[in-house]
Amino acid sequence: MKRRSFLQTSLAAGAAGLILPSRVWAGPSKNGTMQVGLIGCGRMGCANLRGVLAKGMQADASARVVAVCDPDTRRMANAKAIIQSFYKERGEAAVEVKEYEDFRDMLAESSLDAVVIATQDRWHAIQGITAANAGKHIFMQKPLTYSIPEGQALVEAVRRNGITLQVGSQQRSSVYFRRVCNIVRNEWLGKLKEIVVEIPTDKGSQPYVEMPVPENLNYDLWLGPAASTPYTELGVHTQTILDNRSYKGRPGWLQREDFCLGMITGWGSHMYDIAQWAMGTDMDGGPVSVSSKGAFPDRGIFNVHVDYEGEAHYDSGVVLRSKNGSAGVKFIMENGEARCWRGGMTCSDPELLRRQPADGEVSLYESKGGHEYDWLKAAHQGRDGVCPVEGGHRTNTICVLHHISMKLGGRELKWDPKTEKIIGDSEAAKMLHVPMRGDWKLPEA
Repeated sequence: MKRRSFLQTSLAAGAAGLILPSRVWAGPSKNGTMQVGLIGCGRMGCANLRGVLAKGMQADASARVVAVCDPDTRRMANAKAIIQSFYKERGEAAVEVKEYEDFRDMLAESSLDAVVIATQDRWHAIQGITAANAGKHIFMQKPLTYSIPEGQALVEAVRRNGITLQVGSQQRSSVYFRRVCNIVRNEWLGKLKEIVVEIPTDKGSQPYVEMPVPENLNYDLWLGPAASTPYTELGVHTQTILDNRSYKGRPGWLQREDFCLGMITGWGSHMYDIAQWAMGTDMDGGPVSVSSKGAFPDRGIFNVHVDYEGEAHYDSGVVLRSKNGSAGVKFIMENGEARCWRGGMTCSDPELLRRQPADGEVSLYESKGGHEYDWLKAAHQGRDGVCPVEGGHRTNTICVLHHISMKLGGRELKWDPKTEKIIGDSEAAKMLHVPMRGDWKLPEA
């Protein structure tokens, strides 16, 4: 998409304190109602789909889901049925929804304005860059990408094409996390000293049981750039669809390193995102050293880490500690502490949880109405939402560095957040680059 307009704004309406640099934007949606497609019709894809359907009914976020894409035609048909049911319940007699097995065919459709990408992690960069190059706004499930170089390429593609990418780190759209981050950012309890992040751990084991590939699944396309392995439903995703058109349990690929790095990216991408947001290092910063130890017991086809603990050090002196636990983030400051999680927030001075930033203080972007709504509204207005592509990339960088350290037995990695390179460790630096299968490669950004 050609450069058409420049936007430099502080997003004063609801985003005081967040100043975006001058960027090239594709401009607001070319259609009054954005035409949206869904790539990846599984558990998270259908959850995001329901959000886009509901929020797209609002005038300032007007959107209509018109297409679905998945190499599993059964899942694609399920998502299509969700869409048709939604619009028929609102009085429409006939609802047309296009189906695509291959994402490239969907993204070649010029009438499409935006896509939700909710595929296995190895696909995110290829599909995201292809969508950005086609001028489509993107809601990208976390983690942003599988590797750090992929994230760098996706950031470049998004900015060069001037589209809005919202990372699915929905905690930024929660009042609990925003209020606690405002406490930290404004130093209402003094300077930040330490952050403690807790994330859940994977459990269970699954012996390998080779199965015939279902007729409804293009398994080679599902694998994409990931290594070719014999099919087993237990290591891909369930073929059972519940009566409410949802899926039971987490898909097996989340516990296989060919497709996902485990909870360090699965939940780490949520919790480290909040830590970075609170520190103000989410757009162009990060730690200067990372070390992490993880356990990799024999669990059959499940081979991601289980128990782990780690540290990341910032040049500000802040230490970010990580461990297994109930998902949450605790900030330890000079004069007290505050903690936030999906169910609430606490503070050693409870009054600060209700305090509103004064003029001249930092007031972090306030996303109201839900994460998908914030994305749709931002795309209509030609600007960033609450969780831009850089935020997802810088957070995922911490996750990946922790994973590399785990694989190297807990070795401390020196990291330069400006050049985005590992310092003085050629073995670790090589691990930043992950090969792709066959002819798959990143599109030109």
